[in-house]
Amino acid sequence: MSAGVAERRQSARSGLIGLAGAAVSGLFGFLLAVVVARGFGPAGSGAIFTAIGLLTVAGAVCCLGADTGLVWALPRRPSRPAGLLTVALAPALTAALVAAVTGWTVADDLARVLLPEAGDGTRLVTVATVAVPAVVVMTILLAAVRATRPIGSYAAVQFALLPIGRPVLVGAVALTAGGVVLAMAGWVLPVLLAIVVCLFLLRRPLGLAAGGALRPAAGDWPAFWSYALPRAGSAAIDQGSMWVGVLLTAALATQADAGVFGGVGRYVLAGQLALQGLRVAIAPQLSRLLGAGRAAEAAAVHRQTTVLAIALSWPVYLLLGLFAPAFLGLFGGEFVAGTAAMTVLAVAMLVNVGLGTVQTVLLMSGRSRAHLLATTAGLCCTLAAGFWWIPAGGVTGAAAAWATGIVVENVLAAVAARRVIGAAVLSGAAVRTAAVTAAGVGLAGAIAILLAGRGTAGLFLALGLLAAAVAVALTRRGVRDLIRRQVALVRPQPQQAGGPVTPAPDNQGEVA
Repeated sequence: MSAGVAERRQSARSGLIGLAGAAVSGLFGFLLAVVVARGFGPAGSGAIFTAIGLLTVAGAVCCLGADTGLVWALPRRPSRPAGLLTVALAPALTAALVAAVTGWTVADDLARVLLPEAGDGTRLVTVATVAVPAVVVMTILLAAVRATRPIGSYAAVQFALLPIGRPVLVGAVALTAGGVVLAMAGWVLPVLLAIVVCLFLLRRPLGLAAGGALRPAAGDWPAFWSYALPRAGSAAIDQGSMWVGVLLTAALATQADAGVFGGVGRYVLAGQLALQGLRVAIAPQLSRLLGAGRAAEAAAVHRQTTVLAIALSWPVYLLLGLFAPAFLGLFGGEFVAGTAAMTVLAVAMLVNVGLGTVQTVLLMSGRSRAHLLATTAGLCCTLAAGFWWIPAGGVTGAAAAWATGIVVENVLAAVAARRVIGAAVLSGAAVRTAAVTAAGVGLAGAIAILLAGRGTAGLFLALGLLAAAVAVALTRRGVRDLIRRQVALVRPQPQQAGGPVTPAPDNQGEVA
């Protein structure tokens, strides 16, 4: 087996686990959105989403890019890896403690700006800001797990423990009429458990169980932070992309509008989970390949992952755009006001998914400054358009602003990623997959809308037509052969006579 085929097999196996985790996370993330929307209504959910947004953005800023820095650095570090954890944690935790104290001090002022309609606004802001250090520690430890252990360990925490724990705890608060402050505390509590689990998972790969030294090696500080610091800004933008819209809508429109936008955003982010799961799975592999100068193999992994992302996510976004009233109606009748917003964002996300893992390619190649440029340009477009469109357009204006930022950021990242891999970021297979998916889902959706409208009946009719089309496609031998080839990528292969080529290890933290 050639080294290139071995790398594609590894990315396929890791991607399968990442996708399974993303599916679980998406299901329970959606359940959380339903619990918040139905348990607390548009105004209450707007307050909770605003507090979550504040915590998410503050946590991402205070990480200072250290989480991505660990995913980039640990696969390239075969010895004394524990020292990098000290390098990553010390400045980030210091920044988080400063943010927590500052937020606690100015909680009243923040509440007046972000939550003027919420009676518990000050206490909500306090809970969000005091939780920043815990979120930062968890994020950095999770990055170390992602870089040093098989993808299943990371998925168990990020895609199972956190998304399952949150709707359970927040739902319990809603059932007992506990209020928005307790609901926010329920959202934060699983973070503490995740920290304990991550520490346990890292004992062996970082050598902590054998007394591995946490003292950094000479040169670790400048080497690590020269990469991580440019990532600090782009990480905050990435993590807080939706939440910036929620905060802007809360400040420039109404709390109810912020709640509706938060509900729309949950659907948009859920559709992205397949791509996110694939990015998580292949990032350490891309770092290792690009660090070894194997750009062609990294490009092959990126292209294969992009085709899979399009096949899995484009149908979701096309259906979200076509049948937005049916999906938003699950949150309650008031949320249907976000129909136009979800349609606009669904179109923008087709661009995001269609370009695949270009941002991961940039980051794992060490081009964190180029990624910062792309994300900053996208944020500037979002903010400028938001200040212009949200006061008059409300939820739809916020969606149009975010959509503009999404497209600008991804196009710029794709241009930079092409320079990294020295080839086009899109393959013919990706273009064909996008065309077939758009035609098939678009035709089924158009027929369903004509016959049953954009509500629940139309959605189920479209799903029935698509299921019938898939069943017919499976009768074709060419389709079945294609599926067999893809399945073969994730199956262990028997060793060939004459000695096999050893594939990259499943432990993503080891260096080939």
